[in-house]
Amino acid sequence: MNAHTPQFGVPAAPLIAAEGAPHLRLPRAVWHELRAHGEETYPHECCGALLGKPAQESWRIEAVVRATNAHIDVARYEIAPAELVRIVHEARGRGLEIAGFYHSHPDHPAQWSATDLEEAHWLGLSYVITEVVAGNAETTHAWLLAGTSEEDKHFEAQEIRIEEC
Repeated sequence: MNAHTPQFGVPAAPLIAAEGAPHLRLPRAVWHELRAHGEETYPHECCGALLGKPAQESWRIEAVVRATNAHIDVARYEIAPAELVRIVHEARGRGLEIAGFYHSHPDHPAQWSATDLEEAHWLGLSYVITEVVAGNAETTHAWLLAGTSEEDKHFEAQEIRIEEC
């Protein structure tokens, strides 16, 4: 099994979350930017950060910051610590927070893997995955990393709401 094959019993994200469920609000331009990043880096995984502001039951994303994938394996991603520090400073300088992270799954579903969960550490933030098939962005899903500690962290599906701006 490779790093992006979902474990048995792991559900795919629903397209519509229940009323009051966590969701992610993205301007259409941001939506296109994170998907285009996956297409440009294909067949490698892209990665980056989502910058925004918290809102009731959601994050309002205002920008994406592309990051260099520091992992040499085609089917993995990693943002180097020094680059992550730069992104934190950029977010603060813009009056924003890191609201989450995004990456692509080349030729694999937009579903989190066991590796994605193991390597996710920012509780309360969103994780967005785009499936890129033959260089074209297909499906994009989001999850909230929920829990109170590393021991009980888990992903909860988030609806992505695209806003016209």
